Amino acid sequence: MNPTALHWLVAVLLSFSSMSPVAAQAGMTREEVMAFESHKAKAEKGDPEAQHQLGISYGNGKGVATDDVIAVSWYRKAAEQGHRDAQHFLGRRYMTGKGVEMDKAEAIVWFKKAAEKGNTSAQLDLGHCLFNGVGIGKDAIQAAYWWHKAADQGSVGAYIILAMRYEDGVGVPKNEVEAYAYWNLAGANSRISRDNLAELEKRLSRDEVAAGQKRTKELQKEIVAKKAGK
Repeated sequence: MNPTALHWLVAVLLSFSSMSPVAAQAGMTREEVMAFESHKAKAEKGDPEAQHQLGISYGNGKGVATDDVIAVSWYRKAAEQGHRDAQHFLGRRYMTGKGVEMDKAEAIVWFKKAAEKGNTSAQLDLGHCLFNGVGIGKDAIQAAYWWHKAADQGSVGAYIILAMRYEDGVGVPKNEVEAYAYWNLAGANSRISRDNLAELEKRLSRDEVAAGQKRTKELQKEIVAKKAGK
């Protein structure tokens, strides 16, 4: 190939790469780029789910270059329309200062909005903030309230936290039978739960273990009923 033709080909390829998301971002799949373009089209028309997904795309560099500031802008658009997952993501961004100036009090505002709509991750995060006084005053009782909300939706993380709280009696009345039940609920999915359950069984009487097993079944039924009622 002569030098003139070669220079022309290089120029064309460089021009194409500046326009092509796939070429510009090594490692991206065609599917990721297509998903991004699809979400973008819908997001620009005001679709809150698409706006949330677009925020994820920018936040994770899926189908487009990572840009935390733009990610936050799309999370906000969806959050302001009441999208609970976007509200939680926006809260996380304010909590960490990623893509937006850190503001833990503002993070709490968005965690509450998402938690009240039933986002289990937001309920867990809000409980953590209340328990530790992060962005809000310490309140172990309110923390337990939100952890119970998450547990009612089957959150294994909430089971583990509540088991610990019932063992130490912080935020809830100390109740090792109740702790046993929550450790038991989480046990199938968590080694730490199985280990703690084994330790607790060493301290409890046979009657207390039996009561814990009975309470486990009661909790399972309560959780199924609450989930079915939504």
